Amino acid sequence: MTTPIESEEHKALREAVSAFGKRYGREYLTRTVAEGRHPEELWSEAAKLGYLGVNLPEEHGGGGGGIAELSIVLEELGAAGSPLLMLIVSPAICGTVIARFGTEEQKREWLPALSDGSRIMAFGITEPDAGSNSHRITTTARRDPASGDWLLTGRKVFVSGVDFADATLIVGRTEDARTGRLKPCLFIVPRDTPGFQRRPIDMELNAAEKQFELVLDDVRLPADALVGDEDAGLLQLFAGLNPERIMTAAFAIGMGRYALSRAIEYARERTVWKTPIGAHQAIAHPLAQAHIELELARLMMQKAAHLYDAGDDIGAGEAANMAKYAAGEACVKAVDQAVHTLGGNGLTREFGLASLITAARVSRIAPVSREMILNYVSHQTLGLPKSY
Repeated sequence: MTTPIESEEHKALREAVSAFGKRYGREYLTRTVAEGRHPEELWSEAAKLGYLGVNLPEEHGGGGGGIAELSIVLEELGAAGSPLLMLIVSPAICGTVIARFGTEEQKREWLPALSDGSRIMAFGITEPDAGSNSHRITTTARRDPASGDWLLTGRKVFVSGVDFADATLIVGRTEDARTGRLKPCLFIVPRDTPGFQRRPIDMELNAAEKQFELVLDDVRLPADALVGDEDAGLLQLFAGLNPERIMTAAFAIGMGRYALSRAIEYARERTVWKTPIGAHQAIAHPLAQAHIELELARLMMQKAAHLYDAGDDIGAGEAANMAKYAAGEACVKAVDQAVHTLGGNGLTREFGLASLITAARVSRIAPVSREMILNYVSHQTLGLPKSY
């Protein structure tokens, strides 16, 4: 990849994480998936090196950086073949929300532990009947007038890593006393809370982090389980969703870079009729196009991260959606071209690219589909009539 337009500190971070990631690599991640476990060795060492909490406040054990730094960590781990999906969820979404809106007690309890890797937090927003339309979320929270506790009831699907996460940040809805309308609120639900049940979803996607359906059956939580202000609503929610989009872009770019690097290596060495196949434009040009598209996606991701870290939530929202869209498209094309470059070898376990075909599509689908991003840009950016 060409040298990014970034500070010397960011370049140094990129180089350090790249070297660290290569000590684990694709083989390590494949092995942990086969063993059905979380890549805890990688997670633990990343924590000790300060990578997990690089975006969290220094006063709570973090690195004092932002999403720009955390996206570098995830991208470089992905480019080395060993991405950590829970970086998107635990420090980027949950850590950011708690750092921005949590009570002092919540910050003291969770942020140092998220930074040093001793605790992990999952995030639950998607529901069976409320995917892209968060206004249809039916998980509701009501107050117990006798105790002041919260009672949560509802279902969530496609929640990553619940089996090893210490708690899940659940998006529910409470009733506004003034209008009677439901508004989004965020609650910390510890893993072993009575009434909080999980069921694995049978996925064809090979990943260390499993997907779960959650059932909340009158889950009783103390009053201080609510994160932030009950009236903040969407502001708090998108404080986590914009970093999620930026980090998903980083995940996709790293994956695309890894696939592309394997294809380039193969195209240099594979010889047919006494000529490396990479000398032929039919092979070289698609790889060059994939490289260009990954670079362009990274620039938009860097813009989105810069805007978010600067406090421009509105500007960051637009850029984060564009970055996620561009990165998802670039990743799918890079993986497809990498597999095609290797031909039959691209489908073998030896080269480890075939499993990326399915994984790459996730970046088009989650956490928001490319079609919904196009809806967003059409309506919010271009000012066209809303279609939904």
